Amino acid sequence: MATTFKAGLIQTNVSNEMAENVAFVREQTRLARDAGADFIMTPENTGLIGANRAETLEKAQTEESHGMLAACRASARETGAWFLLGGIHVRIEGEEQIRNRSYLIDSSGGIVASYDKIHMFDVRLTGGENYFESATFKPGDRAVLAETPWGVLGMTICYDLRFPYLYRELAHAGATMLAIPSSFTVPTGQAHWHTILRSRAIETGCFVFAPAQVGTHKGSNRKTYGHSIAIAPWGEVLADAGGEKAGFVVAEIDLAKVEEARKMVPSLQHDRKYAATVLHKAAVAKAAE
Repeated sequence: MATTFKAGLIQTNVSNEMAENVAFVREQTRLARDAGADFIMTPENTGLIGANRAETLEKAQTEESHGMLAACRASARETGAWFLLGGIHVRIEGEEQIRNRSYLIDSSGGIVASYDKIHMFDVRLTGGENYFESATFKPGDRAVLAETPWGVLGMTICYDLRFPYLYRELAHAGATMLAIPSSFTVPTGQAHWHTILRSRAIETGCFVFAPAQVGTHKGSNRKTYGHSIAIAPWGEVLADAGGEKAGFVVAEIDLAKVEEARKMVPSLQHDRKYAATVLHKAAVAKAAE
C-alpha cells in the first residue's frame, strides 16, 4: 500500500441547477488531476443547493438516476483518480425525507462505500439564519470506514464534525484519514471552522480533508464560508482554498505522519473507562428567619 499521494479538494459555489454544477465539477476534476491529484474530493451539496425545502425535495434524485453521481463516476474512470463525492441529495422510493449521502468512488468508477449524514443541522443563528435539516433529511444511523489505496478513510459530513466521539471511534476502528465535506455557514465558519477541524486531526492523529462550498449561491441566496482545507495529524494546515472563490487546491500527503504523530502523543492508547458523572450538590444554609 502506497503511503504518499496528492489530495485534490474542489471548492464549489453550486447553484440550484444541477447541470451547471456537473459541468463545473467535471472541469475542476480534470484540472486537479492535471495538477497531480490522486484522490479528488468535493463538498457537501455538490449536486445543488435548493432555493427552499420544496425545491430541494423536488430535485432530489434516486441513486440509480442521479446526474451528479453518474458524472463523478465517469470523471473517476476518465482520469484514473479516486473520488469522494462529498454529498448529494438522494431520494429513496417510498420515503418522504431524502438522504444527504456521500460516496467513495474508485478509479474505475465503482462505488466503494456510501455514508448518510448522521447529525442534522437544526439551529437558529443570530442574524436570522435558521436551518432545520431534520425537516428535509433522514439522518443516517451508522458510521462508515472504507479502504483506499493509501489507508482507511472515515466518512462524515459537515455538522458531524461537532461530535468528537464519532471521530475518535473512527480512529480506534482504523481510520488514518477523515473526510468532512461541508457547506458551512459564514458566521459559524468564521468562529469555528479552522479550530474544530484542526482539533479533530490532533485528537485522532488523522489527516483531515474538508472540501467546502463557498460564496453566495445562485438560486438560493445562501452564503457559505469556503476554506476547503487539508490538515496533517499534528495539526498543520497543508492547503486552504480561502473564502473568496470556487476552484481547487492540492496537498501532498504522507501517511507516515499518522504513526509519527500517534507515537509522540499516543492518546488513542490512553482512553480509560470511568464511572458515570455524579452531580455533588453543595449545602446551602437557610437564611436566618
